Amino acid sequence: MINIEPIGIVRSDFKDPHEKKVSKSGAVIEIYPQYSDALLRLGEHSHIWVLGWFHAAVRNVLRVRPRINLDLPEYGVFGMRSPSRPNPVGLTVTKLEAVEDNLLYVQRLDFIDGTPIIDIKPYFEQDIIFSPRTPYIKPKEALMLEEIMMKEALYHHQEECPPLLLGIKMCLAAERELGQLTASDVVVSVTGPSCLADTVQGLTRARLANPPRFSFHESGSETEVRWQKGSRQVIVRPRSDLDLSAIKEQSYAEVLEIVTL
Repeated sequence: MINIEPIGIVRSDFKDPHEKKVSKSGAVIEIYPQYSDALLRLGEHSHIWVLGWFHAAVRNVLRVRPRINLDLPEYGVFGMRSPSRPNPVGLTVTKLEAVEDNLLYVQRLDFIDGTPIIDIKPYFEQDIIFSPRTPYIKPKEALMLEEIMMKEALYHHQEECPPLLLGIKMCLAAERELGQLTASDVVVSVTGPSCLADTVQGLTRARLANPPRFSFHESGSETEVRWQKGSRQVIVRPRSDLDLSAIKEQSYAEVLEIVTL
């Protein structure tokens, strides 16, 4: 017999489990008063793992298609983060903005309003695997891919700045031509500001060794990213008339000069 008692509940404007977008306004995890002592010094952590019980999920499904692209093949639920599974335990990492009494203010929590919380764990440095091997699950909608890249870039670089936004556009352009940018045979070389290099490295998970996939030359006068996969090359540069203040609202085609070889 396994007994699990919820320790809290999610308060959020994200209410539809079938909605593909997560609220950007943040959410609140209300910890029940009897567990308040367990929150001692939790605020020293910037990020936390949150385990929830997907109370609205179907439990008799063992194979699913990725919700972000139903045209892709099926996966067993143990190979996906689908809420539909025999024991609907959800796991997500989120930024902890503040702890006020028994309330946890978090950012981009992908649990719907009313989700019972069954545990909270701090995120430690040892949790990171910089370049894991994963299947290529591309969203069907281009806008969703950009939103995913924005989330990953912010987790890696920690602040939104013009080079970060430019790096996301560059990665979108390269992904269109080469496919999965985290693949071990995609090599990337960045010339430009360090924030751009940081963003591109974070999105591609490219390392300097094992295997060597990443190189960087810092420059204040030249900005360029070169990608190579086998015999194919993609070179992306910002347009000479680019207005960095408006880059977020523009498509990568409007922002970049793209050369394929």
